[in-house]
Amino acid sequence: MAEEHRLGHRERLRDRALKSLDAVPDYELLELFLFRTFPRGDVKPIAKALLTRFGSFSGVLGAAIEETRTVPGVGEQAALDLKLLGEATLRVGREKIAKRTVISSWSALLAYVKVALANEPREQFRVLFLDRKNQLILDEIQNRGTVDHAPVYAREVVRRALELSASAVILVHNHPSGDPTPSGADIDMTRQVVEAGRPLRISVHDHLVVGREGVASFKALGLLK
Repeated sequence: MAEEHRLGHRERLRDRALKSLDAVPDYELLELFLFRTFPRGDVKPIAKALLTRFGSFSGVLGAAIEETRTVPGVGEQAALDLKLLGEATLRVGREKIAKRTVISSWSALLAYVKVALANEPREQFRVLFLDRKNQLILDEIQNRGTVDHAPVYAREVVRRALELSASAVILVHNHPSGDPTPSGADIDMTRQVVEAGRPLRISVHDHLVVGREGVASFKALGLLK
């Protein structure tokens, strides 16, 4: 009887998904994906445990494989499958900004950096290098750090911009605490990059600080001068 109930539950979920994916809540969307990794058995407890552990659907997809494997019932294959789904989502977001003027596709850029960084457990500093048309040349990780610090050197940012023939950059980093409010160190570091790039005509268009609670823009906050 239990097996019949599970099979019936799976079929009902599939039918609902075929009619309207928008109506499927996050834990059931995870269930539908996990059906492929676990062809038998009840995956609802696993889906709910993942959401409890990582806080959101995007948190599950952004979690490291090593962390996902610690959730009871997940295992190595499911952890890898979830990370592959997260990577696919990230690449789709990158494609949306790769061949367009970044400044004119700002909402797509914000969505992309949130997927890339909002759930990172450690600070990560990235630089988006732009050409004269403000199109993306490269999104590059400059440094990975600890839970509250990722060392950044202005001269390295500018040197890399020169190597790529970039005319402008957008600085991006995350706050694992969840609060995207820029710190004093963030402000000082940004000022150093601006000053290092100015004589070489390399502009800093913005510095985005990403947290689970949102994205803070230095330009919008009046911190970029």
